[in-house]
This record gives sequence, C-alpha cells and structure tokens, in this order.
Amino acid sequence: MCLAVPGKVLDIEERDGTRMATVDFGGVVKEVCLEYVPDLQVGEYAIVHVGFALQRLDEDSARQTLALFEELGLLQEEFGDPWEAAAAEAGAAPATVGGDTAREARK
Repeated sequence: MCLAVPGKVLDIEERDGTRMATVDFGGVVKEVCLEYVPDLQVGEYAIVHVGFALQRLDEDSARQTLALFEELGLLQEEFGDPWEAAAAEAGAAPATVGGDTAREARK
C-alpha cells in the first residue's frame, strides 16, 4: 500500500535547482521534493506521497493522522522498521533479542 502521509518539515535546501526538505513522519525522516508546494516553510506540515509534498496541512490534523496511522500499523507498513532498515543498509542481520528480531521483541 502506498499512503499520502503527513510530515513536519525540519529543514529546506535547494539541490540542483530543486527545493528539497528533510521531513519527519512521526520519527521516520525522509527527503522530500517541495516543488508542488513551493511556499512551504520549516516547521509546517505537508501531506507527502511518493517523495513529493502535495499539500500543506495544519499541525492538529497532521498529528491526529499520524497517531491514527501509527495505531493502525500503517506507518510500519509504509516505512518499515527503521532499525531493521538501518541494519539492512549497513549489511548486518536484524538485531535479535532471545532469538526474536528486535521488532518481534518489542511487540
């Protein structure tokens, strides 16, 4: 499933003529293109789909949506486990606790 997820803009920079932002999606941080919402500022929230900010969103709506997505497990489904992703990028096996992966141990 591919969701449009609200995120908070942490910083903005221009790269090769394109406005890009670092955006926090409830603890998962990703790079996002701001070309569709060129007046978006640091500290504001936007709805992001496949790496593009599509629309500004007020903070209350963004927080409520992120909380609901988290409760339903949709953030995990969309972004995966950030610890396992970091381990995979580093070429390591997922961390285990008593034979379970770290994610299974947290459940």
